[in-house]
Amino acid sequence: MIHHSQEDWIAALAATENAVIIDVRTPEECATGILENAIMLDFFKSEVFQQEIAELDKSKPYFVYCRSGNRSSHACTMMENMGIVKTVNLVGGMNAWTGPKVMPTI
Repeated sequence: MIHHSQEDWIAALAATENAVIIDVRTPEECATGILENAIMLDFFKSEVFQQEIAELDKSKPYFVYCRSGNRSSHACTMMENMGIVKTVNLVGGMNAWTGPKVMPTI
């Protein structure tokens, strides 16, 4: 797992081919805005979250964020334990995010 601040996370995302963005916050948290093209997978719905992770392409790099960076760090560890090769955690999460957000389409 790699931990990046917003600036480094954005740069790494732009430089990474086939990168997938995952928001692990709750639907209520996501309703305040998500990062463009993010897939919403609620970390707190443990069983569903693990099922969704198991179905992901293990060879792709995943850029993961949450509200503060704590949940996403745990999610990255879980994802790597399930065979995903590369995860990148956004340090500070959406609390520290100053970039653009979009409203989720649910």
